Amino acid sequence: MVSISSRAILLVDGYNIIGAWNSLKKIRDKDGLEQARQSLLDTLVNYTGYKALETKVVFDAHYQKTPGYKEKYSDSVSVHYTSYNETADTYIEKYCASFKRKNPYTSIRIIVATSDQAQRHTVVGYGAEWISSQKLAQEVDFTKKTERRNHRSRNKPQGRFLFNSLDSKTQQALTQMRFGIR
Repeated sequence: MVSISSRAILLVDGYNIIGAWNSLKKIRDKDGLEQARQSLLDTLVNYTGYKALETKVVFDAHYQKTPGYKEKYSDSVSVHYTSYNETADTYIEKYCASFKRKNPYTSIRIIVATSDQAQRHTVVGYGAEWISSQKLAQEVDFTKKTERRNHRSRNKPQGRFLFNSLDSKTQQALTQMRFGIR
């Protein structure tokens, strides 16, 4: 089992994830591919921000007669569109193959998110880690729930009085002062 943590680059095969996640498939089928891409990117911004990852989402453009290009989507997420006649698989494989050559002494991990089994074997052969589309969906959902739970406990309503928002030691000190107890 791959545990995603900081000091890692997450490479995401964008269309593979869209085709694998039910929520994104529904968006794609109802509202179109652009909306599904947007939803995936928004989800990954929140997830990678919470996990302190650098994420590169790769989309195929091999049916488009355009050169490849990259967009910075947020501080932690960039979007890479492949060149004409290049697949996301090829892009990801090249990235994994060249990363260790360019950075032989790095401790940065590369994690590839895809459910393509051939891709899995190739990138693992280059020293990258692999996580399935469904496992990434589970990690994203777990992270959302954890963040929501942590946010709720931090912002728990304390009542309308300032006294209720103070820690117990301060409450006790104020109570003693109020009754003249020292």
